[in-house]
Amino acid sequence: MFKSDIDIANSIEMEPITEIAKKVGLPDEALIPYGNYKAKIDVSICPPETQRGKLILVTAITPTPAGEGKTTTSVGLADSLSALNKKTILALREPSLGPVFGIKGGAAGGGYAQVVPMEDINLHFTGDFHAIGAANNLLAALIDNHIHHGNELMIDSRTITWKRAIDMNDRQLRHIVDGLQGKMNGVPREDGFDITVASEIMAILCLATDLTDLKARIKRIIIGYTFDGEPVTAGDLKAEGAMTALLKEAILPNLVQTLEHTPAIIHGGPFANIAHGCNSLIATETALNFADYVVTEAGFGADLGAEKFLDIKCRVGDLEPDAVVLVATIRALKMHGGISKKDLAEENVEALRVGIANLQRHYDNLNKQFGLPVVVAINKFPTDTPAEVQMLTDLCQTLEIPVVLSDVWSKGSQGGIELAESVIKLTEEPSEFTYCYDVSDSIETKIEKIVTKIYGGSGVDYTASAMKQIRQLEKYNLANLPVCMAKTQYSFSDDQTKLGAPTDFTVTIRDIKVSAGAGFIVALTGTIMTMPGLPKVPAAEKIDIDVTGKISGLF
Repeated sequence: MFKSDIDIANSIEMEPITEIAKKVGLPDEALIPYGNYKAKIDVSICPPETQRGKLILVTAITPTPAGEGKTTTSVGLADSLSALNKKTILALREPSLGPVFGIKGGAAGGGYAQVVPMEDINLHFTGDFHAIGAANNLLAALIDNHIHHGNELMIDSRTITWKRAIDMNDRQLRHIVDGLQGKMNGVPREDGFDITVASEIMAILCLATDLTDLKARIKRIIIGYTFDGEPVTAGDLKAEGAMTALLKEAILPNLVQTLEHTPAIIHGGPFANIAHGCNSLIATETALNFADYVVTEAGFGADLGAEKFLDIKCRVGDLEPDAVVLVATIRALKMHGGISKKDLAEENVEALRVGIANLQRHYDNLNKQFGLPVVVAINKFPTDTPAEVQMLTDLCQTLEIPVVLSDVWSKGSQGGIELAESVIKLTEEPSEFTYCYDVSDSIETKIEKIVTKIYGGSGVDYTASAMKQIRQLEKYNLANLPVCMAKTQYSFSDDQTKLGAPTDFTVTIRDIKVSAGAGFIVALTGTIMTMPGLPKVPAAEKIDIDVTGKISGLF
């Protein structure tokens, strides 16, 4: 009988969170319990670093509607390492309510490779996202209040870049006009909302090293410009103290467990196609200090999530992955080979032969461009045929790509033992990790290197507006920052219809903005939006709760 993810999660008896902490030596006094099965970790009273674990990055091929199972593989790999008696911590992002109620669903893994309590994790969890939204909106309120009361800073309301935020897919809020109905209700202006995970506050929280650094970063946020074109910061509005106060618990990482009771630290959740797509630096550092092996993941495909993990997070945190797992599915590779989703259940080795070009480019990027040891994990699906499995294995061997089958979705840790053993060996191999670009490169050079070296494109086009913004950042000495590309996750290019491994394309940069607090420049391409919308049939329609409080329909 088929069991849904939530049914499987509810069938497992969780261990008290204090017992989970003991497995890796987290002291009781460092735990701030949120009930019996989740807790905040007060990193300020954790013992000083006594070890440094191996960092394993899990990423994936270009995502398709067929699904890749990156988070499921991450969870299963952590459980498999634990099953081999390795002291392991899983470090993941928190899910956003937007996708949970939209089309993607939850982000707690799947099948027998999940983190629990999955309902809590996928819904309000410990309130981190609400705190981030409140801090974001406090700054928005202070901006408009300052203008209403005389505008001493001479803020040009037409240049305000700071939007309000809500953790929900709501296209109606993308572009609004507020401050209407008279002088007492504020100054009328065009405004809009970002989804909370696209807020710079989220990015700042995930890159801050401690509370002091968090406040310093918030102070540097640029909210807009004066009538003379000078930047205005959150510090100019004296906002950093109150905003940081709202985030004093949100900055602390959250401890939960997998179905097999492996410790999991889940914290932060910036979108990978809009922001840098990694869990918090504090969470990763905490995990590395208490485990021999840390499994973490980057968002979406390796061209987005892994590139930003390596070029932004690793640069800020002085991190270097010891191994990379590149997740792929036969189903997804067949889609990249030209097969429609409705035909994926049919055997098609020729489509697989064509689609493997997508996998090969991601592998070459990670192994040759970034210089990291990589293994491909084929996330097994029931529809995979023996001929397809053999074809993919043979193709990978011909291309000298290490490959392992993974079946953690249906078998839990026992379905990932071979993958775990491969990863352990991989972490002992030497690497020659290098960044894609140097931060001292010009903004145009950094973007061009990402497009040509990682995406496989031939060049970059800029709108007149984007070029003007680049010159402005250079004027204010803000050009020497990493670049965060905001691009569709469905293609190497900025056109989501170009599947596989397209070539001879240019990427158009339509907008450039600086996240001065987070410490990176955002380059927006194509039609990428910072406020998604709901699909025609949202996942919310299938979610329900009964009189006992039991939730159904989450996946």
